[in-house]
This record gives sequence, structure tokens and C-alpha cells, in this order.
Amino acid sequence: MKKIALFLLLITVFSCGASKSKRVVTTKKTKTSKVSTKPNASTSTTSNSTTDNVVKNALAYEGVKYKYGGTTSKGMDCSGLIHTAFIQENIKMPRTTSALSKHGDWVDLKEVQKGDLLFFATRKNSRNVNHVGLVTSVRPERIEFVHSSTSKGVMTSLLSERYWYFAFVQARRVL
Repeated sequence: MKKIALFLLLITVFSCGASKSKRVVTTKKTKTSKVSTKPNASTSTTSNSTTDNVVKNALAYEGVKYKYGGTTSKGMDCSGLIHTAFIQENIKMPRTTSALSKHGDWVDLKEVQKGDLLFFATRKNSRNVNHVGLVTSVRPERIEFVHSSTSKGVMTSLLSERYWYFAFVQARRVL
């Protein structure tokens, strides 16, 4: 019960706030305390299991065809995949890529972790975010993410692939 209450409190802190600067300060304090309490098994287990579950939820849709605005196994777009994977864990997330790109905290690429969101600008001559993926694993020089591409549907890719590397704009942490 304490784990659920802590989790709900953290979600409220991440999603609430009167201003962007207040949200960032609050979230950074929360993340700092999470890091300092990392040896506490209950805190790290809760966040790790939630992250693992969100990633498993997203990977369960691998092979589903692309459908603009889709959020089901009949068809799914990139932000629909993220939205659905988090909703299955009772975590409310924005529905559009644009709104997702403003949610959570900016993360340096060197600090990306499993469960973070990667944002891309795939239109020619544009740096406007229009695509999102969920990090599934991080190893040295190898960041893997799941996303829904217009050509192949829900699939996993590597950030080191030329196309994704040059299209990358930002990473954000929402968990």
C-alpha cells in the first residue's frame, strides 16, 4: 500500500505544477531524493518494475501496423503507442507527440535510461518534433527504442542508425 501511495504521489508531482520552472525544480528534488534512497529496495523495485512493465506493454505491440491516431492492436501511431503503454500501468500521459515532448524532464543523451522518451524531427529541413519512441535498453554506445514507423509499424530500432541519429532532437524522463 505504501508503494502505491508513493507512486501516486510521484506521478502527481510529475504531472502537476503551476509553472514549468516549478515543475522542473520539484521534479529534480524528487529525482535527487530517489537517487539518494536508491539502496532502499522498495523505492528502486517500484520504479524499476513500473518501467519494465511500461516497456513490456509497448513491446507487446511489436508488429502492429501503423495507423494515424491509432491506439489499439489493429493499428497504432508513435504517440498512441507511448500513451497506451503508460495507460496500461495507470499512468496518464499526453496523447500527441508535441504534448509528450513538453512532458517530464529533459535528459542528456549520455544519461538516457530504460523508459525514457526519445523525440525526433523526421521532416526534411525541420527541427520540429514529430516522432517519439520509448527506450527499451541502454548499453554502452547502444540505445534501443520501440516506436511505430509509418512504413513498418511498431518495431524496435537503434539510435545509432544513421537515420535516427540525425533525426534525434531530445530525450525526456517521465518516470
